[in-house]
Amino acid sequence: MPLHARMGRLRVLLITGLCWTGAALAQAPPTRPLPATASSAAPASVSSVAPIGFAASDAAAVRTPSSADAWGGVHTGMQAPLSDRVVSYQIDATLHPDTHIVDARQHMTWRNRSDRPVHAVYLHMYLNAFEGPGSTFFTERRLLAQGHSRGKAKLKAGQWGHIQLNSVSQGDAPVRWRFVHPDGGPTSDHTVVRLELAQAVPAHGTLSLDMDFTDKLPRVVERTGWFGKFHLVAQWFPKIGVLELPGERGATQPQWNVHAFHFNSEFYADYGRYDVHLTVPKGYTVGAVGRQQGKPVAHDGQQTYHFVQDDVHDFAWVAAPGYRVLQGSYDGAGSPHVKVKVIYPPEYSASAAPVLKATIDALGYFSKTLGPYPYHTVTAVVPPYNAGEAGGMEYPTFFTAEGYKSVPEGTLTQVLLDFVTIHEFGHGYFYGILGSNEFEEPMLDEGLNEFWDQRMLRARGQLIDLTSPFLKLLGFDPKVPPFVYERFAGVRLLDPPADPTGANSWDRMNSESYGTVYSRTATVMHDLESRIGSEALEKGFRAYYQRWRFRHPSVADLEQSLAEASGKPEVVHQLFDQQVYATHHVDDRVGAFSSEEVLPQPGSQFKGGHWQVTTAADVRATIARTRKQWKANHPDAKPGTGPYPWQTVVVLRHDGAAMAQTVRVNFADGSHIERTWDSAAPWQRMVFERPVRAVSVQIDPARKAYLDANKLNDSRTLKADGAASRRWTAQASALLETLFGSLETL
Repeated sequence: MPLHARMGRLRVLLITGLCWTGAALAQAPPTRPLPATASSAAPASVSSVAPIGFAASDAAAVRTPSSADAWGGVHTGMQAPLSDRVVSYQIDATLHPDTHIVDARQHMTWRNRSDRPVHAVYLHMYLNAFEGPGSTFFTERRLLAQGHSRGKAKLKAGQWGHIQLNSVSQGDAPVRWRFVHPDGGPTSDHTVVRLELAQAVPAHGTLSLDMDFTDKLPRVVERTGWFGKFHLVAQWFPKIGVLELPGERGATQPQWNVHAFHFNSEFYADYGRYDVHLTVPKGYTVGAVGRQQGKPVAHDGQQTYHFVQDDVHDFAWVAAPGYRVLQGSYDGAGSPHVKVKVIYPPEYSASAAPVLKATIDALGYFSKTLGPYPYHTVTAVVPPYNAGEAGGMEYPTFFTAEGYKSVPEGTLTQVLLDFVTIHEFGHGYFYGILGSNEFEEPMLDEGLNEFWDQRMLRARGQLIDLTSPFLKLLGFDPKVPPFVYERFAGVRLLDPPADPTGANSWDRMNSESYGTVYSRTATVMHDLESRIGSEALEKGFRAYYQRWRFRHPSVADLEQSLAEASGKPEVVHQLFDQQVYATHHVDDRVGAFSSEEVLPQPGSQFKGGHWQVTTAADVRATIARTRKQWKANHPDAKPGTGPYPWQTVVVLRHDGAAMAQTVRVNFADGSHIERTWDSAAPWQRMVFERPVRAVSVQIDPARKAYLDANKLNDSRTLKADGAASRRWTAQASALLETLFGSLETL
């Protein structure tokens, strides 16, 4: 979860929606020359170009389900190997904290899963996003976020970062390289490099490469880097792209999925093995992806840590002196014994125990509702003061949380800390174990994770406290369920949406549109749960997890799993068609409402062989006599009842996409009738005839349909009723109060 778009700690309260960026690309001049080896490499000849193209530069939500044998077929999730291991990294790295440089050597092996030889491979050079303002990352940040995002830190001279390839060899042969731009971005971007192999990798063969590289870490401004002696080292090594095969995520032929590092995008990679040695000065605390192998080895004033992890697709680590460690564990059915660790700076000691508890609680909730956690470790890192932009990031078995000097029980601060911790851990499932493509289908990670996190808060009965300490003294202390906030950002503030929920991470109208990946996905899934029931929804998500763990599913695979397992395919397909693949506005309303007595009417009637005429005076007399007699027989009758039936007419309107709704008509005697409104026609009339007058009508009486943009027009009463306006005015006030209260926590 990149917090660059979350306005710091306002993130959980606005539920993303207000300051993200899209991805129009601009040309920018080169910011530095290419590495010497790269610049000396001649362009590849036509005959040497691999006959494998790139995934489309506008690739987004996939509509065709993957084949049954995609990514090696279904994995049990508990027996080694957990995944179809494609790549292996052996890395030896040394941190020089005074200069913020990492020197490293990497031996990478990669398996060609395709049926054809591969003449060139592509590597992500993520750290080059921070080399200067000409990168795709900073170009998009400047164009669509006005230069602001996670924090206000601005990089100065000496604080930019990059990754330098010093040498690459295939066996004894040197390998040439050049930078490429798969998405057609600025030529000054250096986040994807093409390696011209000395020898082609045969079909189903294996490639081995040795690389020597140097990282210059940036000052923490987004996601990764240093502040003082604290170093979060992420997106730091040359990482091979994914070669997708036909039948995988919509591919019809082999293709390299290796997008540039966009401002809003995150990561996508093959599963494999990481065997990493990290050398740091003595006295530094180190945490990383995976399991530490024994104790660190001391030598020459330094110490070397060794971490190994199989069946993951990324590696990140932290190193800082004087940091403390709080440990715990989790034991659950189907999972190994899980060691849980929180690494934190002394100034944020108060955050350590809440982060540990929220992590262990999340292990239990996700394991029970989705499937067992398969790894042996979880490490959470609390960044130091002035490095908050490093918080809220996720990697397999490893994530960063947030830090507070105090975390009073039951306060907004606790909710913020709990939510971010749960959210970052949750990525370990949707990004880590499921391996979603966050470039092209961010809803599968950020969106689904947001939804499941809020379900956990809801299951805990944890409400969001909207007020500040000062207003509490005045007696103002509202608390709101989690999904109410999702609705504000995903529907009320940004409706109709500019881009489909299933759009990719970079090709969006603006910053706010990307924010809907979180909030609108959560709202769509909330409404799906309301329509099919919690049991059916959980059955669908468990099937999705069991079928696609370690296999890189697509949006179409999610849709198929939910449709089949839930037993409600028509509801699932309708919602996906309207809200995932399209941008349908939803606003159902009561167009008209009346309830009138059905009284005798003047007129003529052919009866007994001749016409009988009833005058208005006759009718008035008849009505009067009938009413008098009825009152005598019913002395305690309630208003709205009488001797004549009442005809109630309700006209319903779809001002947008049709969705099934419940309609309730309430009557004067306290009774009610509920009907299902599932017509796709733009309007529908419902007529009821009963011996009692109707007093009100309401669409969605249980308030489950959060996609409905305007709830104020969902109800009508025959008499003026200020309850709706008071209720929604209170919600608007609550939103404003959220902003004011949150500013005090910054």
